Amino acid sequence: MKKLVLVVVTAAAVVAAALIPSGPPVQAASKGFGSAVSAVKQTTWQTNASVTALAVAGNTVYAGGLFTRIRPPGAAKGVQESVRTYVAAFNKTTGAPTTFAPKLNGAVRGIATSPDGKWVVLGGDFTTVNGVKRSKIAKFSVATGQLVAGWDPVVSARVKSIDIYGNSVFFGGAFTKVDSRVSNRLAAVKLTDGTLLPWNPNADDDVYAVRASGNGTRVFVGGPFETINGKDHYSLAMVNSTNGTALAMPAASLIPKPTWGCTTRVKVIETQGNKVFAGNGGDGAGCYDGIIAADATTGKALWQSNCLGANEALKAIDGWLYKGSHAHDCSQDGSFGDGTGTHFLLVQSIANGKIGPWFPNTDADPNSTTQVGPLAFAGDSTGLWAGGDFLKVAGKGQQGLTRFSSAPGGAVPAVPKAPALTAGAAKVTLKFTDVYDVDNITLTYSVYRGTTKIGSYKYNSYYWDKRKTYTVTDTGVKSGQTVGYRIDVTDDRNTVKSSTASVKVH
Repeated sequence: MKKLVLVVVTAAAVVAAALIPSGPPVQAASKGFGSAVSAVKQTTWQTNASVTALAVAGNTVYAGGLFTRIRPPGAAKGVQESVRTYVAAFNKTTGAPTTFAPKLNGAVRGIATSPDGKWVVLGGDFTTVNGVKRSKIAKFSVATGQLVAGWDPVVSARVKSIDIYGNSVFFGGAFTKVDSRVSNRLAAVKLTDGTLLPWNPNADDDVYAVRASGNGTRVFVGGPFETINGKDHYSLAMVNSTNGTALAMPAASLIPKPTWGCTTRVKVIETQGNKVFAGNGGDGAGCYDGIIAADATTGKALWQSNCLGANEALKAIDGWLYKGSHAHDCSQDGSFGDGTGTHFLLVQSIANGKIGPWFPNTDADPNSTTQVGPLAFAGDSTGLWAGGDFLKVAGKGQQGLTRFSSAPGGAVPAVPKAPALTAGAAKVTLKFTDVYDVDNITLTYSVYRGTTKIGSYKYNSYYWDKRKTYTVTDTGVKSGQTVGYRIDVTDDRNTVKSSTASVKVH
């Protein structure tokens, strides 16, 4: 007898599926996860306070922040600690610390490595390095770990963000002078010898983010400023990388101007190829916390997301934009709403901004000076590093620093419950509940009668969704038979199986 299998989805499941964006963000990959990296955290050392800056050079990851100690994974605070005053370096492959341990007398707020991987530049609040005067900015050799003698621009106040392109080191912060020249919150020096360059965009308030375009012709800057070179450029500006002239950037008009009840500012900027991404954080209920994607040459907007929850970190890897934020309401983008918790780590499609398949999470240390969770990202096609003020990752102790890999494997879907069975006349009706996978949105559910697969179905699910129920009717049975059914779930690499439920056919 030819079998007939019918599938029915509950009304709630139909509504939920309609909200899920189509296209690449929901496609599971054969490597076991759908985005560029897995949501499974890798073994990494920890810090005793916030990590506020990260950068990669070759197989070394540099971390800067407010910490003064590091410790092994799994160790409690105060146990097996090693001294690292505001900066440390780690092996990118193993997560273990290197011997790089300069002594700074103040926090590190920004880090950049040169494109050739030979140099690392730190910025922050410090005034000495290894007892040598260094005013808010310092350069080190990646090969030797030594402070570069003679490279010593004198910056009058905090350096918050740094980027390097070619022989230019661009930086922004709270300063008003560099080497006695008036340089309001933005400046550039030569990477080779630290000589001050004429680039001087003159922001009227602090700069939080500085990022050069992929071709080096533009520099994007963000912060709470209202003007660049005396002209209106609220919070986000695109400037010429040679003379500092502000260029027209239509996408910046999407950022709302301050009102009595709401102020928002760009907190982080990322670039990839000819695209630039600016993430905001707002003060006030419902105040703009979105991300704008724009063309890095024309400044025209490509897409905008409007999740609520300030953005703190962005990193583009392959076709994905990873973000660290306190996202709590993305209903404006057709995703989760308030009441589902804070989603500190998310990924969005670079093509359209839709939330993609990557759902690890952290917390935020309520006793830290920042209290926001993730604060900095760095990485490449091999993986993503995240730093911040968190105490836990995936519900387990891991302070200040964590990492995620692109190596195949990834998270395993949750184990489904055995199906509920109802026997009829020469038929069996099964009901089974979906599960979720923190690495994928789309999962394949296969229904087995004994060793016979009677059907496979692809469904979308997010862990914050109310679990959905699906119904399958199997008519390929005979009256009097006792048959057993189970549900297999796969993400295209990892497969889990429910226990078997049995019933006698009428």
